[in-house]
Amino acid sequence: MTFYEDLVSGGRQHADTLVRVQRAADRAVVTLDDPDKLNVLSAPLVQQLKAALEELLADRAIRAVVLTGADPGFSAGGDLRMMADTPTALAAPEGTTGIWRWIRYEFGAIVRLIARSDVAFIAAINGPAAGVGLAWALTCDLAVASERARIVPAFGRLGLLPEVGTSWAITRRLGYQGAFAYYAGGEQLDAQRAHELGLVHEVVAHEQLLAAADAWCTRICALPAHALAMTKPLLRAAADGSWESTLAMEEFAEPQCFTTGAFQEAVRGMLPNG
Repeated sequence: MTFYEDLVSGGRQHADTLVRVQRAADRAVVTLDDPDKLNVLSAPLVQQLKAALEELLADRAIRAVVLTGADPGFSAGGDLRMMADTPTALAAPEGTTGIWRWIRYEFGAIVRLIARSDVAFIAAINGPAAGVGLAWALTCDLAVASERARIVPAFGRLGLLPEVGTSWAITRRLGYQGAFAYYAGGEQLDAQRAHELGLVHEVVAHEQLLAAADAWCTRICALPAHALAMTKPLLRAAADGSWESTLAMEEFAEPQCFTTGAFQEAVRGMLPNG
């Protein structure tokens, strides 16, 4: 087997449960659950997370998913022991493409599931978030942080680049110079500073983190299903589109909403004697 196939096979054979899923009607909480290792992204954890998200997204009843970590942290990022095996991968016939496959088809598969689904994802950052774990949090549609959260730009000190969508996320929030300073400075950001920079949407007491995330789920699930499903891809496309193309997308999408029963019922409810 190739280096990539070995990683996938080994991950699938792992016996311990490293990802917990709690469902409740129209929402779910997905917890990275390897706290003794700060929820490091080992092959088994990544495989279990991908499988859990695929199962949830196949369920039409699920409208919102909270992604969090078991205390004391969200995720320490990539597995350093796995990274130490890269010389073995480089010596294999497939060379660096084995590493590329893991990054694209495993790490990257998860950000694509988060971004491309019609389900809303809320990151509940409960402690340190670094590397690819941070990339997943930044890909979510909303990020709520506990007062214990720490945003850790670990790429630079390992001699790595921002990956799995991180460069896209931080340049849009911080601008080019802010993103460069974030990367080159390598300083951890506490929850309040992350909020000031726009990396998280709100900061709450640690004990209230999941309640705050659930409150967002309630707001989101109260929206008509078509509104969430249509607005999420529209806003994500607008982040890269021109004003003209975004305006055109809105003009084509909005008339469809007028035809829905949810819109017509809402209008009748707002009219006097409706």
